Amino acid sequence: MKVLVTGGLGFIGSHVVDRLIEDGIETVIVDNISGASGSCYRNPAAVLYVNDIRDEALDDVFDREKPDAVIHLAAQIDVSESQRNPLFDANVNIFGTLNVLRLCEVHHVHKIVYASSAAVYGNPKYLGIDELHPFNPESCYGISKSVPESYIRQFASMHGLKYTILRLANVYGPRQNSHGEAGVVSVFLDRMKAGKSLVIYGDGEQTRDFVYVEDVAQAFVDAVWAEERVGNQTMNISCGIATSINTIVEMIGNITGRQVLITYEQARSGDILHSYLNNMKAKELMSWSPVHTLNEGMEKTIAARLTVERAVGN
Repeated sequence: MKVLVTGGLGFIGSHVVDRLIEDGIETVIVDNISGASGSCYRNPAAVLYVNDIRDEALDDVFDREKPDAVIHLAAQIDVSESQRNPLFDANVNIFGTLNVLRLCEVHHVHKIVYASSAAVYGNPKYLGIDELHPFNPESCYGISKSVPESYIRQFASMHGLKYTILRLANVYGPRQNSHGEAGVVSVFLDRMKAGKSLVIYGDGEQTRDFVYVEDVAQAFVDAVWAEERVGNQTMNISCGIATSINTIVEMIGNITGRQVLITYEQARSGDILHSYLNNMKAKELMSWSPVHTLNEGMEKTIAARLTVERAVGN
């Protein structure tokens, strides 16, 4: 088995690569090294190609490596950037995915696992949000993550490509930067390091579903092998628990033992108040379940951050 991971140097991708290699799976990374994580988290056991998913040269990579499966994580993940520059956002997330799908067809890739997002659901009509919840994205990013899902299903219908689509809740953990989707934990830790107050929009009682990155990485690896049991499926990957932003801040203070300065500002227009995903489908069909509690994940995240800061002398 050989798996090609697009975005394999990024936050989630680097953890997926580590997990694949731990399982003895031959792993190939395609990454344009544009993210803030860069090449700092490259697993040396993986083969690296510095390519953009939109590049014609990606054809040569597929031809040379002949992967059995593709885990597609490469994306434009900055929600604010998607609003400022929707053409760029769509070019990467939609047309980039189409290029990957085309190459899967041409080079007879057996399966693709696609990283979608809770952003496709938008403001929820009910909680917990299951996979049948209608799409109502609140950002261009949410749109550009939802459209590839339809293309994936179409390629499956036309060409027999097997797929699993994973819609991710708010992923957090080591290696996350503060510029991407759902990076509130990283944003708070960056501000604490800089001696700045943590800015909370609204009263802080808005809730999100936080899932630890190692659990997410395991879901992607499980999805590579899930075909025989579950066929083509779309599943939420989450903890299925609503946690307030105030709780996250309190947890950071308790774990670090530091005083946390907080600035509350006016709630932003369009912000979702409450959201958590129903993850029962992944539990039932893939036997996947998050193993880290929020407190355990936060402890590991903060410990990793402090280790990196000491290593670089900050």
